[in-house]
Amino acid sequence: MGDVDAVTRAVLTASRVLVGVSAHSLSAVEGKVTLSQFRLLVVPSVHGATNLSRVAELLGVNPSTAMRMIDRLTTVGFADRQANPDNRRETLIQLTADGHRVVDEVTTRRGEEIAAIVGRMGPAQGTALVEALTAFTEAAGEPAVPSAGHDAYPLGWTNEPRR
Repeated sequence: MGDVDAVTRAVLTASRVLVGVSAHSLSAVEGKVTLSQFRLLVVPSVHGATNLSRVAELLGVNPSTAMRMIDRLTTVGFADRQANPDNRRETLIQLTADGHRVVDEVTTRRGEEIAAIVGRMGPAQGTALVEALTAFTEAAGEPAVPSAGHDAYPLGWTNEPRR
C-alpha cells in the first residue's frame, strides 16, 4: 500500500462525514431517543423479541445499563416487555409500532443522505469507493451487509463476532 498516513487521514475524514450523517439522521427524532437508545431499538428490530442478556451482549453494555435504556424506551412507548412463552422467568423486549417507525424513519433518512452524497460522485469514483470500502471492511473483519431481506441490518450490526 502507498502512504498509510494519507489513507488513514482520508478514512478519518470520511468517518467524520459518516458520524455527521448518523447524528443528522437522528435529528428527526431529536428529544425522543439518544444514539445509545436508538442502537438498542435496532436490536429487536433486527433480531425480533430479545431477552435482556442478549440485548446487553449485542450492545456491549452491562445488563443494568441496558435495563435503564429499556425502561426509558418503554416509558416513551417505543418498546415493551412481555413474558417469554418458552420460559416464563424470562422477559422479552420488543418494539412497539412507534419503535418500528423510529427505526425505519432514521434508517431511511440515513440511507437518503448517504445516497445524496454518493450521487454527487462520478461513476468511476463510486466504483472506486465500493472497492475501497469493501477492502476496508474485509480488513476489519466486518461481514458484508445484505442489500435486502431479513438479514439486511439497518446499521450493519450483526451478531457475528469480528475476526
